[in-house]
Amino acid sequence: MTAAIHPRLQPHFDTVIARNPGEAEFHQAVFEVMQSLSPIIGKFPAFAQWSIIKRLCEPERQIIFRVPWVADNGEIQINRGFRVEFNSALGPFKGGLRFHPSVNLSIIKFLGFEQVFKNALTGMPIGGGKGGSDFDPKGRSDGEVMRFCQSFMTELYRHLGEYTDVPAGDIGVGGRELGYLFGQYKRITNRYESGVLTGKGLSWGGSKVRTEATGYGTVFFAQQMLATRGESFEGKKVLVSGSGNVAIYAVEKVHQLGGTVIGCSDSNGYIVDEAGLDLDLLKDLKEVRRARLSEYAEARPGARHIADGSLWDVPCQIALPCATHNELPLDAAKSLLDNGVQLVAEGANMPCTPEAIDLFREASVLYAPGKASNAGGVATSALEMQQNASRDAWSFEDTEARLEQIMSDIHTRCVETAAEFGAPGDYVTGANLAGYIKVADAMVALGVI
Repeated sequence: MTAAIHPRLQPHFDTVIARNPGEAEFHQAVFEVMQSLSPIIGKFPAFAQWSIIKRLCEPERQIIFRVPWVADNGEIQINRGFRVEFNSALGPFKGGLRFHPSVNLSIIKFLGFEQVFKNALTGMPIGGGKGGSDFDPKGRSDGEVMRFCQSFMTELYRHLGEYTDVPAGDIGVGGRELGYLFGQYKRITNRYESGVLTGKGLSWGGSKVRTEATGYGTVFFAQQMLATRGESFEGKKVLVSGSGNVAIYAVEKVHQLGGTVIGCSDSNGYIVDEAGLDLDLLKDLKEVRRARLSEYAEARPGARHIADGSLWDVPCQIALPCATHNELPLDAAKSLLDNGVQLVAEGANMPCTPEAIDLFREASVLYAPGKASNAGGVATSALEMQQNASRDAWSFEDTEARLEQIMSDIHTRCVETAAEFGAPGDYVTGANLAGYIKVADAMVALGVI
């Protein structure tokens, strides 16, 4: 990690490290925020006090539990479940559930910490949290996934509620998993409390645009960034890492705005299609057949699949990392710069390493951190909560218009905050300070709790 933390804040960061040993991802997330806090020491000294920072870096509640379930072959399986309820100063805890073998406490804490500031930037009344399990739904039957989800919710339900904690989906948790989770919650509580989970199916309380929201929102934010330099997506070559929900709908919106996505990736490599990705084929592969991207190249003339190397070696003007944390390291950032990248906007959570971020900022590349650029998903989850509370359902067009306005407002908030604190055009400073100040102000108002 190259850039320094202010000397007055360094002891606080050292204490966070000491209190949370071995949690590298959480340390990185805290570091990236504390890097930006120097300007508030003079202007808002109360917000830079250890009493605020210490509470912000300590979750209100950390829940770890055993998840036993029975596989189709009759063998008993054991996974570990997590829910980190990080900060509720602005509203009920809000953040997704991730089912992936890599899940551990450090990853859930980093995601929850990021979520606090991301949710603050949306302007919606929601706090931050995150959860999940090291369960891998890939290759599991529907029955196995159902039994796991039911066991997971049997423990988690007691900590949830529309005014307490409202999970959503994340990696490995889509409509199928959310359906099983909500069904078990309804069965245990004997309540149809539709506002307790978001990302639900449209026939049982979900919101239109929620599926598309994170990907669409990332592109809307990038569109606002380009506009500051008199540019647009028209005619631009774009790379989108990943091929899950966020990536697919980022591709869709880029194409709608006149750009051409020429590559995406999965865990087995990446594809390059200079003519522009065939979105129907991509959706069929990933959303219907749950197949590998190598099959895209087999079905699409002119496309090629590369099993080794990095997607970020492909020349482009715009890069949208939408896969997972730390997927874009320093060498990838150098490759992007050498090939003329103009803008990087994070669709995933913390996909760029600190060294890569420093390089982009030094090169004056337009760079947006995920807590700003990928906030569209949780913002639309909050809109889903509104619809559930009012027993209403909005049209796709109305909901998308609200999402676009929210992303525009986040962009404005970041730009104005960065300028206010002497860092014009720096989205990292703008996003971190705007989110931090809003949460810290609420925490001061609520007292020591």
